[in-house]
Amino acid sequence: MEFQTKIPIEEQRHDRIDHHSKLLLLGSCFVESIGEKLNYFKFQTLNNPFGILFHPLAIENFIVKAINDYQYTSKDLVVHNGIYQSFDAHSKLSATSEEQSLSNLNDQIQLTKDRLVNISHLVITLGTAWTYRHISSDKTVANCHKIPQKQFTKELLSIPAISESLDAIIGLVRSVNPKCAFLFTVSPVRHLKDGFIENNQSKAHLISALHTIIEPRDHIYYFPSYELVMDELRDYRFFAEDMIHPNDLAISYIWEKFTATWMTDETHDVMDVIDDVQKGLDHKPFHPESEQHQLFLNRLKTKQAKISSQFSHIVF
Repeated sequence: MEFQTKIPIEEQRHDRIDHHSKLLLLGSCFVESIGEKLNYFKFQTLNNPFGILFHPLAIENFIVKAINDYQYTSKDLVVHNGIYQSFDAHSKLSATSEEQSLSNLNDQIQLTKDRLVNISHLVITLGTAWTYRHISSDKTVANCHKIPQKQFTKELLSIPAISESLDAIIGLVRSVNPKCAFLFTVSPVRHLKDGFIENNQSKAHLISALHTIIEPRDHIYYFPSYELVMDELRDYRFFAEDMIHPNDLAISYIWEKFTATWMTDETHDVMDVIDDVQKGLDHKPFHPESEQHQLFLNRLKTKQAKISSQFSHIVF
């Protein structure tokens, strides 16, 4: 007897991810959860350099500015409650001084430009099709920074508008990196502040738009994160206490599906060794000077040396 419907996910034959791959991850807070997993297993990743970006226009704007070496100046900042911030970026780049805020923004722009020309994979997780337009500047923002709602209008991106933005993202990246593979997914995080019906409408627009541009023969792929949570897990026990974000169990489940699909057996073997080392480094012995613990440390150093000899970028 089956108590769960399974989503068939074909194993990737091309553009597989291993520890030689260089990844840039952009998008919603869900991509940060997957990014943490990739970082733990010592993959070469840059995760959301401009912070969480929920909708495709914000991601497109960021990539445009990175590729064009845009330099933020004081005219690009807004000041609210003594904090200098940009409508283009998450509040983690904000600061209490204009100089620090501009430094944060421009450093990440330069870092991203340098990485874009070398990445093997761009992973984008779309969170919502709802956007906010700042009325006085007529600018669609990435983040409202808790500025009063009356200063914005709320708009739902149409399917053609999303498709156009995604095409632009692909074209922009390929103008500086023709060999980059693209992996898109839709975040299973429920944006219930928009409303239940509105959240479903938003996700439907994202999914419909994505499937107009997905083409594996052109190295543009889709991974069903949203569908795994909504159609395979289908239970509130896989959500955090807020009933909005997938919990650690759900994220681990998606991670297992992702690695099974996108990574080779050899990559899994390397991950197993890295996992052993990471757990060993976290181990807190009762008797650090004991002979048994010294043997344990020697075995750990041997594993570290073996991994580092295979992959020079891996540092524990």
